[in-house]
Amino acid sequence: MKVRKNMSELLDELKRNPNVVHWETIPEQSAKTVDFPLQMHDKLVQALYKRGIRQLYTHQADAFSTAINGEHLVTVTPTASGKTFCYNLPVLQSILENHHTRALYLFPTKALAQDQKSEMNDMIEEMGVAINSYTYDGDTPGSIRQKIRKAGHIVMTNPDMLHSAILPHHTKWVSLFENLRYVVIDELHTYRGVFGSHVANVIRRLKRIAAYYGSHPTFICTSATIANPKEHAEYLTGTTMKLIANNGAPSVKKHFIFYNPPVVNQTLNIRRSASLEVRELAKTFLENDVQTIVFARSRTRVEILLNYLQSMNAGRKERAAIRAYRGGYLPSERREIERGLRNGEIKGVVSTNALELGVDIGELEACILTGYPGSVASTWQQAGRAGRRDDEAVIVLVATSNPMDQYIIHHPDYFFHRNPEEARINPDNIIILVDHIKCAAYELPFHEHETFDGIDIHDICTYLSDQDVLHFSSGRWFWMNDAFPANNISLRSAAQDNVVIIDQTHTGHNRVIGEMDRFGAMTMLHEEAIYMHQGEQYQVETLDWDEKKAFVRKVDVNYYTDANLAVQLDVLEVDKISEEALIERAYGDVSVRAKATLFKKIRFETHDNIGWGPIHLPEEEMHTSSAWISFKDKQTFAGKEAENALLGLSHLLKHAAPLFVMCDVSDLEVVPMIKAPHNGHATIFLYDKYPGGIGLSERIYEKMDVLLREVYQMAVSCRCESGCPSCIGTDLEGEAHGKQTIIKWLKTLIGDKHYVS
Repeated sequence: MKVRKNMSELLDELKRNPNVVHWETIPEQSAKTVDFPLQMHDKLVQALYKRGIRQLYTHQADAFSTAINGEHLVTVTPTASGKTFCYNLPVLQSILENHHTRALYLFPTKALAQDQKSEMNDMIEEMGVAINSYTYDGDTPGSIRQKIRKAGHIVMTNPDMLHSAILPHHTKWVSLFENLRYVVIDELHTYRGVFGSHVANVIRRLKRIAAYYGSHPTFICTSATIANPKEHAEYLTGTTMKLIANNGAPSVKKHFIFYNPPVVNQTLNIRRSASLEVRELAKTFLENDVQTIVFARSRTRVEILLNYLQSMNAGRKERAAIRAYRGGYLPSERREIERGLRNGEIKGVVSTNALELGVDIGELEACILTGYPGSVASTWQQAGRAGRRDDEAVIVLVATSNPMDQYIIHHPDYFFHRNPEEARINPDNIIILVDHIKCAAYELPFHEHETFDGIDIHDICTYLSDQDVLHFSSGRWFWMNDAFPANNISLRSAAQDNVVIIDQTHTGHNRVIGEMDRFGAMTMLHEEAIYMHQGEQYQVETLDWDEKKAFVRKVDVNYYTDANLAVQLDVLEVDKISEEALIERAYGDVSVRAKATLFKKIRFETHDNIGWGPIHLPEEEMHTSSAWISFKDKQTFAGKEAENALLGLSHLLKHAAPLFVMCDVSDLEVVPMIKAPHNGHATIFLYDKYPGGIGLSERIYEKMDVLLREVYQMAVSCRCESGCPSCIGTDLEGEAHGKQTIIKWLKTLIGDKHYVS
């Protein structure tokens, strides 16, 4: 019988591993506490005593006093620091003082709402008072919905339900809106990009309806660490916020390890696959009964890793102890996995950033990150899933060969001593704003001179009237369409075209197993694609593009698929421009035309290309915003060498840019053009991958100097001679001087005074 090793023995083994390039031990921290505020209700104090709590952490006490005084606030502390009390305590206090008080809690996911309901109900039970706390989501039985509307003191929901099921039916929620004292927004940092821009408009609608019923709620926000929490909370809610960041919570000792896979091709500086290294590390932890979470950056990578880990275990029970968790799974499946992690039945889970949030998933001891998550904030969030209750925890960041990973892995100080990124939203994106003006008009007619939380909307209402969507009468704009607007507007995308995935393995028993946005479907659900779900492989047999349905059938093959997307880009309007002698930097509106062209079949384990096929899908067009750099000297920036350098520089920019705007690599796209249509120069575009843009590329334009200096450092610090996956990508067509050309270009871009040879 194999002897299991304890955590200390496993850590000793890791210390001897030659691939460990940095080891940061983060010491445990003791708590900073203060006495309960004098105004805290006796029943609240008694409930805390029953839990063995005699004092509050400093940030909890400050949040309580601020909220009770009616000030809007945002609390920013690390994971597992007791942020829940920052809103539960003032809300319960206010209900104890006035039984008519109501509170609305917003969580980004159903899972978080369910988790918090259990916590709240335990607290209410310990207080011994009649306070009604409910979750209201798509899984809520119809039989109790009426009771929630009329008698729910605390209603826990998500922005999607608020948008589509509560605000449009506000006349059924009179008790809530007339007495709404608090609106709680948890995990504030998740409301960024398109989702955050939508949610900001949902909040505008919420405030408008609350004011109609005579209430002006206090907003209580909580967030993981981001660079601009106060600014972000104010953009999202349209209110002035007080920042509370004096974290008083204790934390356990954590070992944060940087792990760089070995080089397998010295000439090209190509490293062993990060996924294969993660498989071995996770296998070691799981075999020694260490409950482990593995994070991967994409749905495909999650399923590949799950396939690797489950294949270690022959028995059905052992395979079931390792599961995947990601978007696209049905709610019942996700709840089952969460329960299994809490009760210990599931020993390992492979997840996208869906488990980055604060869902209670038990006492995980190890966390393995497959590649740098793309932002400092996300990395700390994922790392925080380990060691929430135990004495010691280990986090291993396994680098991929991409430039940002290699830069981080070789510059640990950059990561451990750098401020996290900013969260960016653009609530006034015209496509998103128009959608919510429709919803708001359906909820309550707009008066002729009314603003939408300070935004002048007269022109939008006039436009919608011309489209026969609104009707102007007696000084007000009325909704006049038969359609129910909120039903057709998804908060998760600027386009409303998700493709449903239908399993038809068993004849006559079709079932929906997931969904995907339209742009993702072009490269992942084309016919003959291998779609993976919970470790099972499905081949796409038919993609009905018009009906938005992909029909799949279970298969057992030794490869997965990866598709190419051809992109054509045209500048529509230049909003900002900065010209120098050799280069031009600009920002403006662009038209992007994308077409999926062909797919490759890639073998598991070896990652060899074993075949390909064409993709027959129509071209998709999108208008968005973009930043770009043009090289004006056609003699310097010309020829095959320049073409290769343009591709290499684009490779660097794609991986570095997300650092400067808190987003995923997939939120921004980088397109090099040897001759841009609008000016005829070699140009690199960095555009928002969402209709109308969401402010990411504008921030890139503003931060271009800093970004280019970082990219320069990434290029010169790489140990390869002529280019590799860790800097400019693999050397193109034997071009030996590609890397030197890029470094020369970058010197031109940033100016000699900014670089060190």
